[in-house]
Amino acid sequence: MKYDAVVVGGGLAGLTAGALLAKRGLSVAVVDRNFKPGGSCGIFKRDGVVFDQGSSMLYGFGEEGFAPHRFVFDCLEQPIAVLRHELLYSVDFEGHRIRFFPDIDRFVEELSTLFPTSKDALRRFYRDMLETYRHVMADTPQFSTPDETDPKAASENFRKHPRSYLKFLSYMFRNAKGLLRSYFNDPAIFRFFDKLTSTYCYTTVEETPAVLAAVMFVDNHVGGSYYPAGSTLFLPGLLEKSIEEHGGAMLLSREATGIRFDGGRACGVTLADGESLDADAVVFAGNVWDLYDRLVPATVSTAHRRAWAKGLVPTYPSVVLFAFVDAAVIPEGTTPIVMFVGNPDRIDESEITVYLVSLDDRTVCPPGLHTVVAIGPSFGDWPVPGSSGDRTPEYDAKKATERERLLTVLESKFPGFRKAVHHVEVSTPTTIERFCGKPGGNVAGPKQKIGQHMLKRLHTRSEWPGLYNCGESTAMGTGTPAVTVSGISAANAVLKARGLPVFQFDPAVKRQVTYVDRPVEWADVVAGKSPELAEIMRLANECEFCEDPACMKGCPTDIRGILRRTAVGNLVGAKRLLPPDGVDACAGCAPKECEKRCIRAHFATHPVEIARTLKLVQEYKGE
Repeated sequence: MKYDAVVVGGGLAGLTAGALLAKRGLSVAVVDRNFKPGGSCGIFKRDGVVFDQGSSMLYGFGEEGFAPHRFVFDCLEQPIAVLRHELLYSVDFEGHRIRFFPDIDRFVEELSTLFPTSKDALRRFYRDMLETYRHVMADTPQFSTPDETDPKAASENFRKHPRSYLKFLSYMFRNAKGLLRSYFNDPAIFRFFDKLTSTYCYTTVEETPAVLAAVMFVDNHVGGSYYPAGSTLFLPGLLEKSIEEHGGAMLLSREATGIRFDGGRACGVTLADGESLDADAVVFAGNVWDLYDRLVPATVSTAHRRAWAKGLVPTYPSVVLFAFVDAAVIPEGTTPIVMFVGNPDRIDESEITVYLVSLDDRTVCPPGLHTVVAIGPSFGDWPVPGSSGDRTPEYDAKKATERERLLTVLESKFPGFRKAVHHVEVSTPTTIERFCGKPGGNVAGPKQKIGQHMLKRLHTRSEWPGLYNCGESTAMGTGTPAVTVSGISAANAVLKARGLPVFQFDPAVKRQVTYVDRPVEWADVVAGKSPELAEIMRLANECEFCEDPACMKGCPTDIRGILRRTAVGNLVGAKRLLPPDGVDACAGCAPKECEKRCIRAHFATHPVEIARTLKLVQEYKGE
């Protein structure tokens, strides 16, 4: 099969690139080894309760500031509903709870209660960072990586605010600690900012480039913190919807094993099942180590470049606890995102960040319950599974130890937590690697530290013609806004090579992001949808989207794929997966054998109404 572009990796970066290219009319295929797109952004379910498997704190949807997610959905003309958190999050630091207000002046007042002798310095610091941020980033948004920035646009922006640009460029080779020293001398402040940089990009202030810190210390306050109404199923799901509505192909559960070259130019991708996909352009949206160790043949790369990739220092591995608990154990006033600092002097395993998204979105679990996701570093050596992938006694023992450790921390923060638990499980670094493609469970790719930041990472245009890069291994680095920008840059680079119009910021474009009030209810998720479509989405959302779906045993129909797409309103993509002769001819659905095997029957009053839902999808005549 020949495509204009094949995207390797279906995380947010790859989906963004694929969606924009498909929007411009290119034939696109997105290849991902998992059965669902999104990478670190997406969900899984347990007994009808929704958990975010990675990203929960999302930026870049605001009306102000640097908003790449809003830009992409505007370009795609794809509506999305999001809620805005009242607070960005809170941090428990040295016995104080610090609330991160979107309003910077109010946040500075909050910080001043903790550091009263530095009140004036805090005001000066945030005033200066905000001015530079507005002049360089927010006033004239350029959604491109540094290596793809348009020189003409950059020079025009420089002429508007030369002092701010020169100051920003001076931060390029300084670390955040040096920047902070220009304002502060209280050692406690440096410990506090250490915790901020560790949250944002998994680095200390000594490691963090000042150019990165100057942006991240203010960007979130200006733009705000968001969550897709109905869960993070919708963010990758709607990007996939845009790809399929514009004729693109989602090749899920298909692993790319190699990038093919012809005369030094990337010309396609080889899959694990032996199929070859030809392409005029290949967009790689994975991690740098996979690119050089596994996908690019050694015959076309250099030993120097392979050694460079191997020498990049990764972020630390993490362990994640998922639980749902009685709502009463979560005290009134708890923020949906709270970081507990165990050791103010260094980053260690006592530090965890807890996400309670059900406080703001009631669609993710039944009344009377709350979801709890706790993530923190895991620095010990993890026993690797056996050669067949089976778990070993050593691995199970380590996992049980981590589960106990995290439960102990949560019990200390929320007394009675253990007794309130209905379900608990732990995701280890091995699990994170398996489901999110993060080698060693290092959750954010190469560290964004001095020496391997900005242009010292993968560039959008690789050393091989026809091969483009996006994702957290590229110049923009970590976080959903950053990888989204990398996807925009990759798409625009492909479009430039074909002489097609690129995607640029237009303040007059119709806005596609709708803001909904907290707490989100199902009616907010389907607002604006026809009653018919809303009912189909409701039925599909009952599906658990199982890793090993019993409903599909002996049935050739991709029931899970149909329901997952239908759940976000992607009826075009869902219809493609229906049996070619219609659902009445489906061996699994006609006698409802698939429903008899549905796992939902074990915890709910009824299984997913598969036959009815598929029939409604088939008959749906909406847009």
